Amino acid sequence: MSKFDDYPLSPVPANRRLSLLSVAIVHMGMLTALDQFMLGAVLGNSMTLAEAFTAITLASLLFGVLTFALGYAGMREGLPGSLLARWCGFGRHGSVLIGMLVAISLLGWFGIQNAVFARSLSYALNGKLSFAESAALSGTVLTLLVTFGFKALRFTARIAVPLFIALVGWIFWHAFHGQSGQNIPPVIASQAITVSAAMTMVIGGAILASLMTPDLTRFSRNGKDVFAITLLTIMAGEYGVNGVAILIARELQTSDIIAIITQTTSSLGLLAVVFSTLRINDLNLYSSTLGIANAIEGVTGYKPRYQMITLLLGMLGTLCSVFGILDRFVDFLELLGVIFPPILGVMIVDYYVLKTERQTLALSRTSDALPATSQLIGWPALIASVAGAATGLLVERGVPVLNSMLVACVIYLLTAPLLKRSSSLQEKVTAE
Repeated sequence: MSKFDDYPLSPVPANRRLSLLSVAIVHMGMLTALDQFMLGAVLGNSMTLAEAFTAITLASLLFGVLTFALGYAGMREGLPGSLLARWCGFGRHGSVLIGMLVAISLLGWFGIQNAVFARSLSYALNGKLSFAESAALSGTVLTLLVTFGFKALRFTARIAVPLFIALVGWIFWHAFHGQSGQNIPPVIASQAITVSAAMTMVIGGAILASLMTPDLTRFSRNGKDVFAITLLTIMAGEYGVNGVAILIARELQTSDIIAIITQTTSSLGLLAVVFSTLRINDLNLYSSTLGIANAIEGVTGYKPRYQMITLLLGMLGTLCSVFGILDRFVDFLELLGVIFPPILGVMIVDYYVLKTERQTLALSRTSDALPATSQLIGWPALIASVAGAATGLLVERGVPVLNSMLVACVIYLLTAPLLKRSSSLQEKVTAE
């Protein structure tokens, strides 16, 4: 796994594929993190127990289908998600836009995770460091560590995933059997959250994991491993961390996770926050770097250095946390929940239904090199994605995440074959 950074812009060779556990432990880490705990606390403090778990279950089914489908494509072709989009409908310049969108969104996640860490650090030091000072310090240190790449990610994941799960279990025990909860002031939810809105938030919290899945499953050996990885991540993240957080928030009547962690676990909680933030932000920056690398290579043909991009993105992510992105957490999730599902839907429809570039990918697979050709820009894919996202944002009826994805898939299914047929007719006329 130490060679993980060697294939940002090329397929992973068959002899570099890894075991189920090696990939699963890192993939599980994407949803066994503080952001899932934060989401569960918000849902538990704003919904009934039945409504919250209904939203999680329905969202997990959709997340599972999308994640497995895209993860299997990544395993089959050995390509990361932002690069796979180039041959899944979006074309060379279209995939550049996808890479940029992924990078910007992951910077948001980096800022949110860093803000949680900074608040915990400021609390632990009794305010000796302000939030802004703590955010700047932690963001800088995390960015420097991330420049070591996936080797550091794998090491921290092996420690952080079990430690964070143990932390959640400890908080759960104290919430229902200890006395710490009596010291936590209740935070009353400002408004109730509907099941459809909660589903969009859950998908928003996990959808980037779907798009990032090929970044990891390109190292998987077969489809069975991809299915197992998807299932383990859902069980650990959605029902383990998210589900338990719902129960804890309802018991303690608060959604303030910093108060929950520090009051129930003290220094152990801070240690878990440190490792959890380090691990998930390593992955955030890694996949963000892949997206930027694909964008730069797609436009200029130049292949930039991983470390340089990581340092620049880490600085920008740190600024996001200093400027208060954590305060917009719910809005951020709702936005992601309608922007990215259309993109995933288009990629899956193109790869499994229309198969526009499957033959091109198959011919290049044996040479462990990228296909020599690709369309310049996939207008049907871009139009369908924008239409789907607009539907999710503007149409209030139904479930926004489903609305956005279904509209995008239908539009792409109708327009892509028409454009291809029109291009073929033009080529025929020109030839005559």
